[in-house]
Amino acid sequence: MEYSGGEEFDVIVVGAGIMGSSTAYHLAKRGQKTLLLEQFDFLHFLGSSHGESRTIRATYPEDYYHPMVAESALLWEQVQQEIGYRVYFKSQHLDMGPSDNKSLRSMIASCLKNSVPHRVLDSRQVSEEFSGRIEIPENWIGVVSEMGGVLKPTKAVSMFQTLARKNGAVLRDRTEVKNIVKKVGGGVKVVTTNGENFWGKKCAITAGAWVGKLVKTVSGLELPIQPLETNVCYWKIKEGNDNGSVGVGYGFAGGFPSFASYGEPYVYGTPSLEYPGLIKIANHGGYPCDPDKRPWGPGMPVDALKEWIEKRFVGQVDSNVPVATQLCLYSMTPDEDFVIDFLGGEFGKDVVVAGGFSGHGFKMGPAVGRILTDLVLGGEAGVELKHFKISRFKENPQGNVKEFEDQVNTIEPMLRSRF
Repeated sequence: MEYSGGEEFDVIVVGAGIMGSSTAYHLAKRGQKTLLLEQFDFLHFLGSSHGESRTIRATYPEDYYHPMVAESALLWEQVQQEIGYRVYFKSQHLDMGPSDNKSLRSMIASCLKNSVPHRVLDSRQVSEEFSGRIEIPENWIGVVSEMGGVLKPTKAVSMFQTLARKNGAVLRDRTEVKNIVKKVGGGVKVVTTNGENFWGKKCAITAGAWVGKLVKTVSGLELPIQPLETNVCYWKIKEGNDNGSVGVGYGFAGGFPSFASYGEPYVYGTPSLEYPGLIKIANHGGYPCDPDKRPWGPGMPVDALKEWIEKRFVGQVDSNVPVATQLCLYSMTPDEDFVIDFLGGEFGKDVVVAGGFSGHGFKMGPAVGRILTDLVLGGEAGVELKHFKISRFKENPQGNVKEFEDQVNTIEPMLRSRF
């Protein structure tokens, strides 16, 4: 579908990261006249949806994420079959940490409640399960689940954009939205910095780290969403540990899992896939920033991470220094839970907002896109969204109350994050 100017769209989606691109795909596939707008180039590296890997897992301490993770796992497979190439590489997933860690115990309880297949292993069993490639202390436990693996972010965003356009959506990049105005009689006018105006019956705001700024401009509402700059680290697998083929033992092909370590430091990683001979192992955390005035480094200190690598990987990964790093933005809420809700006020149900994905939302992009599509078209989501409503911050500025400790890698002034 080509845009000739002047016509009204059924839905305008603002922000073309994973959430906006997935939403545009779902809308277009349902026959909706859809416009997807992006302020930068498509597939840019300035936000939260770029890079070479994200983890996918079903193991959450909170019960309310399970339906979205389960739906997304199915949708990832369905959509990659539709496009004809892979963006989802399955593996096992390993969670580990002290046996008395409240978050880890809550995650196990949630797995039991939601019938998520998993096995709880002691330190000896973890060593046996992964052939000595990873070791944990005697007072730790490991939790192995079958839904794990690696998602390819930039490739996945491109997939959704390609299929959205194939189904008739109009895609426009380098088009920054500066305001959204309520139209008399219903619908919205989307105003851009280059002077173009677009008209739509409904609008979805999925602007990532910029969502707070845009929502405040549009409605005056201040969402408690803080952008955060974080860094991802890649470490060299030592030669001689993979029968002459460096990286295989810690790689996707060698059956190594995606993983997370609860406690201090809170660490996550993926099997070696994107860079042969390197493995992604990173801290969760970062520095608050203005996404329009990025510090671009220096990133998180890695001293505690280096010690963790040396102990967990028993000298088989070079912990001296990361050989490659990449910067990324998170959008943090106080409770690390998403914001998925109608904007309300004068806009009523004409505008929906999705943001604050807090460093762990990418895996759920397909389901979030489906949810936003249902919200703008019918007003209902098909899943319970009470934990993601904007109003929770009016009742409690810290949002949802949780019965387990935060997963915080603290460097003041820092915000927490998790994958």
